[in-house]
Amino acid sequence: MSDAYAKLLEIGRPENIKKLFPNSKALLVSGKVIDRAMLKKGKCMTIAANCRNYFVLRGVLLAAQKANAAIILEIAKSESNYCHINMWNLARYADTVANELGITVPIAIHADHFTIKNAKDIELAKKQIPSLFHFGITSIAIDASHLPDVDNLLANIELSKYVPSWAGYETEVGEIKGKEGLSTPEEALFLIRGLNAHEIFPDWIALNNGTTHGIQDSNAGIQVDLTAKIHAALEPYKISGAQHGTSGNNSDRLREIATKTATTKANVATALQMLAWGVQVDEYGNAVLDEQGNLVKEKDKGVSEELWAEMVAYAKEKGWKPGNYKWLNLPFETKMLSEPKEVRERMTRAVEDFVYDLLVNVFYAKDTADIAKEIILEKGSYDLGPKATRIEDPSLWSLDKIKQMENLRTNVGDGDYDD
Repeated sequence: MSDAYAKLLEIGRPENIKKLFPNSKALLVSGKVIDRAMLKKGKCMTIAANCRNYFVLRGVLLAAQKANAAIILEIAKSESNYCHINMWNLARYADTVANELGITVPIAIHADHFTIKNAKDIELAKKQIPSLFHFGITSIAIDASHLPDVDNLLANIELSKYVPSWAGYETEVGEIKGKEGLSTPEEALFLIRGLNAHEIFPDWIALNNGTTHGIQDSNAGIQVDLTAKIHAALEPYKISGAQHGTSGNNSDRLREIATKTATTKANVATALQMLAWGVQVDEYGNAVLDEQGNLVKEKDKGVSEELWAEMVAYAKEKGWKPGNYKWLNLPFETKMLSEPKEVRERMTRAVEDFVYDLLVNVFYAKDTADIAKEIILEKGSYDLGPKATRIEDPSLWSLDKIKQMENLRTNVGDGDYDD
């Protein structure tokens, strides 16, 4: 281990990580570090990989090391209910596998879509959020996007108190697949201006910009022009974009998101899960369905044919359609881990190859690991501080005044909360 890397481990890892893994050689860092590295390189973004199973996590780490790219590993609050990997153990999985494989690129550990639907959720979050950081989370997305605008803002103001100042922080406006349609510059500005007045400076904002989580039911895809327009409106607040649901969008569209908008973080989940299982995906990374609407399993790829047949039979017994095959992760994780070595290796390799191509040829994140390391060394700390400063008048955004403000988005209904 070089002296420079030893210095990075000493100063670049947040205190919660050093306490959990005092002898680790894995460089687990704040989400802020990853964002700043993408901004410094310019016209690029990196993967935020939803690690629904061990093989996804392993493949993503191998790809990142090969591409020398700084990355984010994440799991959503909802995914924590149907995967062995969850928000409380993701850091331990990541640290263990990274040390085993000799991974030296900077890695942020992100709690994605920490959903807030009501007052009860807010009270529970006051207990849960500190526990997440105790167990190694270094970045979090407070997602109250399905609430009316005023309640979304108030929830972020209240819960930001429980997010360490050094940690990555994402907020969201316009619920994914919500009934009121795509996000607008006006509602994004409402949220970010209100937060700015309270000296809350998120690193990322996620939008409903035409994406769809899970298996795609529309080919409309991400609206690049809308995304760029919203990001331009938010430019004075120095906030980056977080692109959700990249599965199902072609490479050219994702290249445009990377190069024509302020996006630095791109969430990928469904494509990685399907690739690990050996399910055929199209050029967009979207699962292929046959004429009967069933997933197409490719021979000699992913899990064994015997295990796949068992998984399909289990899903049919439960009445699960292909879009809900994600629920198979929990009951079948140990069976996947029990597959022969050559099967396990091809599951990992499929993810590795796909992610490497994304990082290098689509997201343009190659060699951002070196940039992230330089940023840490220049700062001399794991805490990079905020990008923005307060420019809004706090007297105009008191809690009482916010509560009297008019909602732009009021009844969004049920949407998607994981990628």
